[in-house]
Amino acid sequence: MSAHALPKADLTATSLIVSGGIIAAWLALHVHALWFLDAAAHPILAVANFLGLTWLSVGLFIIAHDAMHGSVVPGRPRANAAMGQLVLWLYAGFSWRKMIVKHMAHHRHAGTDDDPDFDHGGPVRWYARFIGTYFGWREGLLLPVIVTVYALILGDRWMYVVFWPLPSILASIQLFVFGTWLPHRPGHDAFPDRHNARSSRISDPVSLLTCFHFGGYHHEHHLHPTVPWWRLPSTRTKGDTA
Repeated sequence: MSAHALPKADLTATSLIVSGGIIAAWLALHVHALWFLDAAAHPILAVANFLGLTWLSVGLFIIAHDAMHGSVVPGRPRANAAMGQLVLWLYAGFSWRKMIVKHMAHHRHAGTDDDPDFDHGGPVRWYARFIGTYFGWREGLLLPVIVTVYALILGDRWMYVVFWPLPSILASIQLFVFGTWLPHRPGHDAFPDRHNARSSRISDPVSLLTCFHFGGYHHEHHLHPTVPWWRLPSTRTKGDTA
């Protein structure tokens, strides 16, 4: 059965279960790292917790992305907006309204000068523009407030400095490299069509680990934007590696 043929009730239930699982796992690792983890006594556990938070932070943003396309709760725009704003707050306090406007512009003008996610420069300049597009004065004021609140609550438990901002920053790099730069950089090879997007030729497990299939199936996403991330592999025609 194709992604489009999946019954709406099943699609909604699965999307909510998958999204809820990612949010719950992120919250569990976040609370564990900040309140209970003794990183000095358990360095391997600390590294595993940090890597898990980084990957799950990518997942939070992907949930927000799916909500922008109405695929977390199909047919319920207010529910999608609520879910999207929730995970953007957890991720880095981003604005849902600003994010969705920019992302829809990306889909309309992918890989052109009117694309807010595109730049003609190298990856460092491109990433700087990518972050500058979404991280504004609102986020710049909000994040110090959150850090201060954590400092007041946690006292001398300084781990919040490592386990809250850094996974979000590394996740933004991961999202940029695998979900924006590699799929849309010009001059690497020919784009298959007007979407100016390509899919990476990587295995499904690597596609999941790098960017929740938005690297391995980025062209498919532009062809089928309302398909949730976990259904993207089903959209590829057999033998197609574009």
